[in-house]
Amino acid sequence: MGNDSRLASWERRTEIPLGVASLLFLGSYAVEVLGHDLPDAVRDTALAVICASWALFMVNYAVHWRLSGQGPGFVRRHWLDTVVVLLPLLRPVQIVKVYDAVQRRHGQPRLSLHARVIVYAGLSVGLLGFAGALAVYNQEHAAPHATILTFGDSVWWTCATLATVGYGDVTPVTPTGRVIAVGLMACGLALLGAVTGSFSAWLIQIFSREGEETPPGD
Repeated sequence: MGNDSRLASWERRTEIPLGVASLLFLGSYAVEVLGHDLPDAVRDTALAVICASWALFMVNYAVHWRLSGQGPGFVRRHWLDTVVVLLPLLRPVQIVKVYDAVQRRHGQPRLSLHARVIVYAGLSVGLLGFAGALAVYNQEHAAPHATILTFGDSVWWTCATLATVGYGDVTPVTPTGRVIAVGLMACGLALLGAVTGSFSAWLIQIFSREGEETPPGD
């Protein structure tokens, strides 16, 4: 019980700093990937912020592991947190979780459950898409026979991949780029399913209410 209370206290104290660190990580990574013409001092600062943010994520993971009291089983039970530590570009997606926690702490959320699912899934797609576009561009633009040559190409490809459309006009050619593509496809399917399911449930709820309010004679 003591570990649970300490873990909850740690999460309350760190959720906002970790959210800020996630944004700084993503912004610094964008500078590192896209800022080819920036002064070396700016890029070195961005790299330092990336490393510091990653170290903060690892410390947070270690503290969670220690306070959970689960030992090695923590890795299996919290596999998503483990993946985020190994692939910190996924960390900004958890900003949505932080936002939801802050909203709940300050009272009931203004949006309904179905609306929150749609809004949070949309935010997740935006953050994940931006991070994925940066990662793919970083791997692809200088590769031999690459078709993703600009960041605009990467953004277009990411949108098509997350939407599971797959036009095929631009495609990754490197092994790392293709691994990122598989991850984006899986995330796109999951988020699209969440939005579609929530929207369908909301429509059913609305129609059910209308049916209950209709007089029997009508």
